[in-house]
Amino acid sequence: MQLEKHLSGLYNAVFGRLPSRTIRRMLLQRLLGSVAKTSFVGIRTQLADPWNIHLAARAVVNHDCHLDGRGGDLTIGEDADIGPYTHIWTLEHEPSDPQHGTKHAPVTIEHHAWIASRVTILPGVTIGAGAVVAAGAVVTRDVAPKAIVAGIPAEPIGERTNDLDYQLSFNPRWR
Repeated sequence: MQLEKHLSGLYNAVFGRLPSRTIRRMLLQRLLGSVAKTSFVGIRTQLADPWNIHLAARAVVNHDCHLDGRGGDLTIGEDADIGPYTHIWTLEHEPSDPQHGTKHAPVTIEHHAWIASRVTILPGVTIGAGAVVAAGAVVTRDVAPKAIVAGIPAEPIGERTNDLDYQLSFNPRWR
């Protein structure tokens, strides 16, 4: 585990910033709890306790995201699309704790979910299959399948009506 912690730090400081997807992928296969060969993690994405992070087939994590596995498993399902600058937390401080303690809980993003840019997802949240989270939203509780949510805190504003049978094929040259 000590070696993985050092590799995680090196990934965040150096290797995750390289434009070579090949080098990043080699390290991600060693660091992440599980990662499908068809998933994608963009440049400058930061990882905390990456051995608790799991990426399914064709999951896309765009550039400059923060994925936190310190508080439990972070699972991103098949064909889920995570926009740039998104922060997903499994650990946070408990505001009512007099000792400034923490609370932790896993986060699950189910298949075909679409998380737009600059979204914050807090511990213990499940984003349902096919749900859409609008840009800049802060997700504090579960999102129902195919729901469209927006705002701070995120609230339902609509529902996705299309079939969820597409497969993402995201393979940019320099991200």
